[in-house]
Amino acid sequence: MSEETKIGPQEVRHMAELSRLEVSSEEEHVFAGQFAEIIGYMDVLQEVDVTGIAPLYSPVSHESRAREDQVQSVRSHAEILANAPKADENYFIVPKIV
Repeated sequence: MSEETKIGPQEVRHMAELSRLEVSSEEEHVFAGQFAEIIGYMDVLQEVDVTGIAPLYSPVSHESRAREDQVQSVRSHAEILANAPKADENYFIVPKIV
Protein backbone atom coordinates (compact mmCIF):
# COMPACT_ATOMS: atom_id res chain seq x y z
CA MET A 1 0.00 0.00 0.00
CA SER A 2 1.41 3.38 -1.00
CA GLU A 3 1.53 6.40 1.27
CA GLU A 4 -1.13 8.08 -0.92
CA THR A 5 -3.70 5.44 0.00
CA LYS A 6 -2.88 5.29 3.70
CA ILE A 7 -5.90 5.93 5.91
CA GLY A 8 -5.12 7.40 9.30
CA PRO A 9 -7.20 8.53 12.26
CA GLN A 10 -7.59 11.99 10.69
CA GLU A 11 -9.23 10.51 7.56
CA VAL A 12 -11.46 8.27 9.72
CA ARG A 13 -12.51 11.32 11.75
CA HIS A 14 -13.33 13.18 8.52
CA MET A 15 -15.41 10.27 7.18
CA ALA A 16 -17.22 10.00 10.53
CA GLU A 17 -18.09 13.72 10.40
CA LEU A 18 -19.41 13.37 6.85
CA SER A 19 -21.47 10.35 7.93
CA ARG A 20 -22.70 12.13 11.07
CA LEU A 21 -21.25 9.36 13.26
CA GLU A 22 -19.62 9.69 16.65
CA VAL A 23 -16.32 7.82 16.76
CA SER A 24 -13.99 7.67 19.76
CA SER A 25 -10.24 8.13 19.33
CA GLU A 26 -9.77 4.42 20.08
CA GLU A 27 -12.27 3.53 17.33
CA GLU A 28 -10.49 5.91 14.92
CA HIS A 29 -7.32 3.82 15.27
CA VAL A 30 -9.22 0.53 14.93
CA PHE A 31 -11.08 1.72 11.82
CA ALA A 32 -7.88 3.14 10.32
CA GLY A 33 -6.29 -0.30 10.63
CA GLN A 34 -9.33 -1.99 9.11
CA PHE A 35 -9.40 0.45 6.20
CA ALA A 36 -5.69 -0.17 5.64
CA GLU A 37 -6.36 -3.92 5.39
CA ILE A 38 -9.20 -3.37 2.92
CA ILE A 39 -7.13 -1.06 0.73
CA GLY A 40 -4.22 -3.49 0.97
CA TYR A 41 -6.50 -6.23 -0.35
CA MET A 42 -7.55 -3.97 -3.23
CA ASP A 43 -3.84 -3.58 -4.08
CA VAL A 44 -3.57 -7.40 -4.24
CA LEU A 45 -6.57 -7.54 -6.58
CA GLN A 46 -4.89 -4.99 -8.87
CA GLU A 47 -2.14 -7.57 -9.50
CA VAL A 48 -4.58 -10.15 -10.95
CA ASP A 49 -4.20 -10.60 -14.73
CA VAL A 50 -7.63 -10.03 -16.31
CA THR A 51 -6.59 -9.60 -19.92
CA GLY A 52 -9.09 -11.24 -22.25
CA ILE A 53 -11.84 -11.37 -19.64
CA ALA A 54 -15.00 -9.43 -20.47
CA PRO A 55 -16.26 -7.16 -17.68
CA LEU A 56 -19.46 -8.19 -15.89
CA TYR A 57 -21.94 -6.21 -13.88
CA SER A 58 -23.06 -9.43 -12.22
CA PRO A 59 -21.83 -13.03 -12.31
CA VAL A 60 -25.47 -14.21 -12.45
CA SER A 61 -27.50 -14.30 -15.65
CA HIS A 62 -30.59 -12.13 -15.31
CA GLU A 63 -33.76 -12.58 -17.30
CA SER A 64 -36.41 -9.94 -17.71
CA ARG A 65 -39.32 -10.66 -15.40
CA ALA A 66 -41.63 -8.22 -17.19
CA ARG A 67 -45.21 -9.38 -17.44
CA GLU A 68 -47.71 -8.71 -20.15
CA ASP A 69 -49.96 -5.71 -19.63
CA GLN A 70 -53.40 -6.83 -18.58
CA VAL A 71 -56.63 -4.90 -18.41
CA GLN A 72 -57.81 -4.62 -14.83
CA SER A 73 -60.98 -3.31 -13.33
CA VAL A 74 -60.89 0.44 -13.01
CA ARG A 75 -62.76 2.33 -10.35
CA SER A 76 -64.84 5.27 -11.35
CA HIS A 77 -64.06 8.78 -10.23
CA ALA A 78 -67.12 8.75 -7.98
CA GLU A 79 -66.01 5.48 -6.30
CA ILE A 80 -62.58 6.93 -5.54
CA LEU A 81 -63.98 10.18 -4.15
CA ALA A 82 -66.42 8.20 -1.99
CA ASN A 83 -63.45 7.09 0.13
CA ALA A 84 -62.30 10.65 0.82
CA PRO A 85 -63.13 12.23 4.18
CA LYS A 86 -64.01 15.42 2.28
CA ALA A 87 -64.54 15.98 -1.42
CA ASP A 88 -65.80 18.78 -3.66
CA GLU A 89 -67.20 17.50 -6.96
CA ASN A 90 -64.00 16.22 -8.67
CA TYR A 91 -61.39 17.00 -6.00
CA PHE A 92 -60.21 15.81 -2.59
CA ILE A 93 -60.37 18.46 0.11
CA VAL A 94 -57.28 18.43 2.30
CA PRO A 95 -56.16 20.67 5.17
CA LYS A 96 -54.08 23.68 4.20
CA ILE A 97 -50.43 23.21 5.10
CA VAL A 98 -48.26 26.30 5.49
